[in-house]
Amino acid sequence: MKEDSIEYFDRHSKQKLIEQVYGEKWLNRIYGNPLGRLILWLAVKRSWFSRWYGYRMSKPKSRQLIQGFISKYGLDVSEFAEGEDSFHSFNDFFVRRLKASARPISQAEEVAIFPADGRHMGFQDLSDLEGVFVKGQNFDLKSLFGSVETAAPFEHGTLIISRLCPVDYHRFHYPSTGKASAPVLINGGLSSVNPIALRRDLSIFWQNKRNLSYIETDGFGRIASFEVGATCVGSMTYEQSLPRIVQKGEEKGFFSFGGSSVITLFEPNRILLAADLLEHSANNRELYARMGETMGNCPKK
Repeated sequence: MKEDSIEYFDRHSKQKLIEQVYGEKWLNRIYGNPLGRLILWLAVKRSWFSRWYGYRMSKPKSRQLIQGFISKYGLDVSEFAEGEDSFHSFNDFFVRRLKASARPISQAEEVAIFPADGRHMGFQDLSDLEGVFVKGQNFDLKSLFGSVETAAPFEHGTLIISRLCPVDYHRFHYPSTGKASAPVLINGGLSSVNPIALRRDLSIFWQNKRNLSYIETDGFGRIASFEVGATCVGSMTYEQSLPRIVQKGEEKGFFSFGGSSVITLFEPNRILLAADLLEHSANNRELYARMGETMGNCPKK
């Protein structure tokens, strides 16, 4: 295994795997030397770069990239709600819907689900963290919320980071039933959220463009959710009229092309995270799990 390889644990195969990083050479070049970091500052994390790249991926000519992408990353086309020939551009393919049977929702009332496919890290008490991704990087909750007052209820709460790779299903969903608020934009840059970048600078999460919304629930209290943009992800699209009552597993929106993240926060003592999520996160290793699967349970009264 290479020294800089990104290892994660797959909940389904019960194996440690090495991530196939989309654009790995480019990311190492950008983040691994002074010239690359200058390019990053001048262009890559700027919104115009993501708009330009998104424009390219929305052109009909980009359809030619789809088949190679499916083959290289071993995507299961039987999960797609529509056939491969139905996509008008690469971005149309990227925001594809899946068949409902491909992502069954855990129906137990006491269960909160992962809001997206991806590689997840979870921490029961945010105030006890010694580091995220690498030792010594602390999570700045106040900067994430952009306010001391709004961050305060979650200071000793529970944190889940769901990191979506370009190869993942890129629609995000509600983790629990409740009354959902409309998302509020907190503006920022568009740096990559790949671990190659995060290992060097965790502050990307609270410096990037992000949307904050809440779900008021009966069992889990108030849940805060952030959809975080990243390089080539200049837009998060929300398809419902809010605020309103939403159901667990209901689609909330989607990210356009690129890697991105969903951050979910619970107030103290409102959820008990799944044992495998806690185990691997304690070892700075992400857990791969799919949307609809158990993220945690409501504590017994």
